[in-house]
Amino acid sequence: MHQAPNGRITKMFWKNICRTKSLDAAAHSPDVEEHQTLSKVLNVKDLTAIGIAAIIGAGVFSSIGRACFNGGPAVSLLFVFTAITCAFCALCYAEFASRVPVSGSAYTYAYVTFGELAAWIIGWNLIMEYAIGNITVAIAWSSNLTSFLGGLGIHLPSYLTTSYMAAQKAHAEMTQLLALGKEVPESVMRYADVWQTAPLIGDLHFILNIPAFVGVSLITALVYVGIKESKNMTILMVAFKVIVVLFVIIIGAFYVNPANWVPFAPNGLSGVMKGVSAVFFAYIGFDAVSTAAEECKDPQRDLPKGMIYSLLICTGLYVAISVVLTGMVNYTKLNVGDFLVVAFQSVGLNWLGGILALSAVIATTSVLLVFQLAQPRIWMVMGRDGLLPKKFAEVHPKFRTPAFATLVMGFMVAFPALFLDAELATDMNSIGTLFAFAAVCAGILLIPKDSLKPKFSVPYVSGKIWTPMILLTIATVLYWNDNNIFANLFSFASQAEFEHNLPYIVFIGLAILVSVLSYLKNLSLIPVLGLLSCLYLMTELGVANWIRFFVWMFVGVVIYLAYGYKNSKLNK
Repeated sequence: MHQAPNGRITKMFWKNICRTKSLDAAAHSPDVEEHQTLSKVLNVKDLTAIGIAAIIGAGVFSSIGRACFNGGPAVSLLFVFTAITCAFCALCYAEFASRVPVSGSAYTYAYVTFGELAAWIIGWNLIMEYAIGNITVAIAWSSNLTSFLGGLGIHLPSYLTTSYMAAQKAHAEMTQLLALGKEVPESVMRYADVWQTAPLIGDLHFILNIPAFVGVSLITALVYVGIKESKNMTILMVAFKVIVVLFVIIIGAFYVNPANWVPFAPNGLSGVMKGVSAVFFAYIGFDAVSTAAEECKDPQRDLPKGMIYSLLICTGLYVAISVVLTGMVNYTKLNVGDFLVVAFQSVGLNWLGGILALSAVIATTSVLLVFQLAQPRIWMVMGRDGLLPKKFAEVHPKFRTPAFATLVMGFMVAFPALFLDAELATDMNSIGTLFAFAAVCAGILLIPKDSLKPKFSVPYVSGKIWTPMILLTIATVLYWNDNNIFANLFSFASQAEFEHNLPYIVFIGLAILVSVLSYLKNLSLIPVLGLLSCLYLMTELGVANWIRFFVWMFVGVVIYLAYGYKNSKLNK
């Protein structure tokens, strides 16, 4: 019996969207023309510096304050848990980087394991990781620069240094709190004042974050000029900010008041987990190392080392600084952009304010630099594969950088930074990044056994028994701590409760499925733990972020079907 035409078309369609690049083809990039190649100037020291540049800064000088405000001193444990999750992911990234030493990060890795559509979705979500994430950093950079200039006696108008959405949100929150007769936190009052005092154009409040726009524009120009110049600047900034962070930890330790650590978790586990997006955002920098693969002298050897070294160094610094910070000042005072300055001023160390403000400017500059460096290289590879217009694959004939992609990245970050709210950008960034990390961990489980032998492999530990045992142990501990935890999870007394519980229910189903597959397929434990850890952290980001995430993915799939599907090189 002949298959119906519609059936053949459907089968062909699914076959095409699942088409994969071979590991050998991806590793050696035979379709890359000479004029599209990048300069190979990076070694393991440079890669480690790139990782530290992106990791130390995105958290220490921008998002830790909010995490401490939500979770109290217990947020230091969240840093440890998140670091362990990232360690699992970093090992999987390191094996892929060793197998496929080309730019593209998780996008390239997904292309050789899951297929084209999945690769496109990962690449689309990496836009959230870098472009939207850099908006958050740009806003923090603006806050730090304003604080530094203020210490020098240069006071910029607040309506030109604040994001429109942040001021609008603070005004609405203040109005609500006053109506309920509650006290308005200082952090809310500060932004609400901007809304009330900003000049009006008709009914529109004129509020724009000009420093954020200018900072991104200058960094984009530097990245456009070349990787060597960017590398040298990165190393200098990393050396400076690591010294300052160590200085902050050592000096701050002498002013720790143990009373500030009580209560350790003032808002309970839910308060601690509110910091997931902020804490995880601090760690995403190690992914940026993999995007520099084509500019490495020996990527198969140096990429894994650069990722792992940077993650280990930064984890120790993050845990130490969160402990010291919450010991110096009550956690309720840390939900501000310049929280480090606030902490040291609260113990009378006003003279450190200028140094910290300058350090924060340099630290967030390095993050801006690395993120602006990373995303264009992913777009470059997608352009080579035909999923984006060829213009994205163009390399500048003199500077040997992905010129057009770099300019597009600059535009996508600079203009939204004028008005977007940092908290919204951070949450969107984290869910997209966790999705990419989960895909990389799952990809390691799908690599053919007879594929290329890498210089680095994830250590194999059988998950046949360990995965079910670990999950069962966690479930037992949770039940022992709260006998009603699972009953409450499946209680849908209201729509709000249903929306809150739904991600956890989905996670439990996926965890059981992965546990069964681990037993039946004898899956490797480390990628499995990385996959489950990322999926769990995604459940903590709330339904609203999941809705935004699915809308973002839907738009991405539409773009792929309209352009990438027919223009893919694998389709020709």
